[in-house]
Amino acid sequence: VQLQASGGGLVQAGGSLRLSCAASGRTFSSYAMGWFRQAPGKEREFVAAFSRSGGITYYADSVKGRFTISRDNAKNTAYLQMNSLKPEDTAVYYCAARYVGVSDGYYSKASQYGYWGQGTQVTVSS
Repeated sequence: VQLQASGGGLVQAGGSLRLSCAASGRTFSSYAMGWFRQAPGKEREFVAAFSRSGGITYYADSVKGRFTISRDNAKNTAYLQMNSLKPEDTAVYYCAARYVGVSDGYYSKASQYGYWGQGTQVTVSS
């Protein structure tokens, strides 16, 4: 599967952005999805993940209550709605996919994903 992330940009603190991750192929519903981010000089960190059905979600503590992930399997697209953005949310955001077949779990480690999008920059000004 190939992934294309989009929707990043510059926003003021307290604002919102919605990132999209469009996937190629016809088996998108067989992939668990995740979002990660990497700030300059820092390691890539987990943001949020959901199962192939979208019925199971998991968030990093730093974004819980502010970010919401969702997916539309009919459109082969995953989303990350980011509200109440903070300057510390500034990073390049990546979507990732893991083929799971019929399993319905989620995955929070970057090493568990085999497919990555190119990243989209999110900058939050104070």
